[in-house]
Amino acid sequence: MFMQSTTALQANYVDISQRKIFYATVTINNGIIQSVQVLEQEEKKGEPYILPGFIDSHVHIESSMLVPAEFARLAVVHGTIATISDPHEIANVCGKAGVAYMIENGKTVPFKFHFGAPSCVPATVFETAGDTLNAEDVKELLHNPDIYYLSEMMNFPGVLMKDQAVMQKIKYAVEAGKPVDGHAPGLRGDDARQYIAAGISTDHECFTADEALDKLKHGMKIIIREGSAAKNFDALIPLLNDYHEHIMFCSDDKHPDSLVAGHINQLCARAVASGYDVFKVLQAACTNPVQHYNMQVGQLQPGDAADFIVVNNLRDFEVKATYINGVLVAENGISKIVTTQADIINRFNCTVKSAADFEIAGNGKTIVDVIEAIDGQLITNRLQYPATEQNGMLVSNVTTDVLKIAVVNRYFNAQVATGFIKNIGLQQGALASSVAHDSHNIVAVGVDDESLAQAVNLVIEQQGGVSAVGNGKQLVLPLPVAGIMSNQPGYEVAEAYTTIDSFAKELGSRLSAPFMTLSFMALLVIPHLKLSDKGMFDGDSFTFL
Repeated sequence: MFMQSTTALQANYVDISQRKIFYATVTINNGIIQSVQVLEQEEKKGEPYILPGFIDSHVHIESSMLVPAEFARLAVVHGTIATISDPHEIANVCGKAGVAYMIENGKTVPFKFHFGAPSCVPATVFETAGDTLNAEDVKELLHNPDIYYLSEMMNFPGVLMKDQAVMQKIKYAVEAGKPVDGHAPGLRGDDARQYIAAGISTDHECFTADEALDKLKHGMKIIIREGSAAKNFDALIPLLNDYHEHIMFCSDDKHPDSLVAGHINQLCARAVASGYDVFKVLQAACTNPVQHYNMQVGQLQPGDAADFIVVNNLRDFEVKATYINGVLVAENGISKIVTTQADIINRFNCTVKSAADFEIAGNGKTIVDVIEAIDGQLITNRLQYPATEQNGMLVSNVTTDVLKIAVVNRYFNAQVATGFIKNIGLQQGALASSVAHDSHNIVAVGVDDESLAQAVNLVIEQQGGVSAVGNGKQLVLPLPVAGIMSNQPGYEVAEAYTTIDSFAKELGSRLSAPFMTLSFMALLVIPHLKLSDKGMFDGDSFTFL
C-alpha cells in the first residue's frame, strides 16, 4: 500500500536546533534521511519549507471518538506525525485489554503513537469504572517497550499524602527510566514543589501564567493545551519567550470536527502571528517532546527516520506533504492512510431507564447546589440557587438556566445520580453521552425527566454514543468501541458529530462544544463541583456533598 523508494526533495531546510534556514536537497533512502546537501546558504524566496513533523504532547485519542488508525488518518493532513497518548479513557472501561487494543490498532497505520501506562484507573474511588489498574498492573505495562511513560498522575492529593499505591507507581516508572506526566490544576507553592519533587515532570492543566511559572521555577515542563473544551493557549503562550526549552503543545481532548479543521499546526500559526520567534515555536511543537519522552521520531538529521513535513511558509504552516519513515502519508490536504475495519471491544451492562429514574424529591429543600460549567475550561464553580419544585419534585428551570444533570452507571444497574448545572443553555430536550471522563458512565443534561430518559436510552441502545433529543427529533452517534469511539471512517464520524453538535445548539446550548463540556462534568479530579455516578462531589475537599 505504501511504497518506499529513494527520494530527493529540494526546499528551505529548517534546522531548529541551529536556528538556521537554508536551501537544500534532502535525500531519503529506505525511510532514513541519507543526506542534507546545502545548495544556498540562505532561504530561497517562494520555495516551500521542510521541517520536523508536529507532535501532540498530550492527547487522549479516545476523545476524538476515533480509533487510533482513524485519528492518524486525519492528523497527518495537518502535519502531525506522532503523539504522546494517554489511553486511560479506554483503560477505565476495559483495563489492560483496552491499552493493548490502542497499541495494536495504532500499529496498523504509518504513524508514531507513543502510549503511556495509565496511572489512575479508576481516577478516584468516588466513582464506578469498568476496570482497575493497580501498581503491579502499571509495572507490567511500564515494562512493555510500546509504553513510553507513566501517564498523568491525577491523584495529586495522593502524591502529597504519599499514598503507598500512588508512590509505588511513580517508583516503578523511575526504575524503568520513563518520565512521569502530571495533572495538578491550581497546585501552587510548597504543594507544587512537593508534587514535582516526587518525580513528576510535566503539567498540562495550568490555566494561568502565574501558576505555570510557579511550576516552571520548580523544574517542571509546561504543556500548553488548546483542545475542544479546555483552551489555555492565550493565557500561557507568553511563557514561550523565556522558557521555550521547557514548553510543549498539546490538545488533550479534541473532538473529530475540530481535528478535521486543524491540529498543532494551528497553534504554531497563532504563535507566530502573535509575534513569537518561529524557532522557539517549532522547538515546542517538534523538538522538546522528542527529547523529553525519548520518542522514536526523526528530527530531520542524517541517519534519522524520515519523519518530516513540507509547508508552504512559516506563517500559516499550510501542510503540503507529510512523511513518516519516508512514506508520503498526506499530500495537499488529502490523507493517504486508508480506512480499515476496526474491531470492537466494550463493557456496557445497564438496562433502559424511565423518567421516574431521574426524579429528585423536594423534601422541603429550598436551595440546591449547582455546577457552573465554564465554556473553554474544565474547571467548574460551585453555586447555590433557589430550588424549583413541581408536584413535590425538584425540576429544571429553563428561565434561570439551572438544568437537571444526571450520571447513569453503565457497568451495572444502579440508582441514577442527579443534580443541577448552569450554563448548558438548553431550552428544550436533553443531551446524553457515554464519553464521560474518566469512568465513562453516561452523563446527561435536560429540561425534563422524559427527555433525559429518552436521550440516555438512545445511548444505552447503541452500547455507547452521544445523543440529543428535542423539538420532536432525536439524533445519536453510535460509539461501540468501549462506548467512547466509533469504528467508522473518521471523516464520516466528524460529519455526524458536526450534525449532532449543531442540533444541540439548536436546542439552545450556548457552549462552543456542548458535548465536550458535558463529558467533563463527571471528572472529579478537576475542581470545584462535579457529579459522579455516586453523587455530587466537592473537588476541593475530595468528599461528597
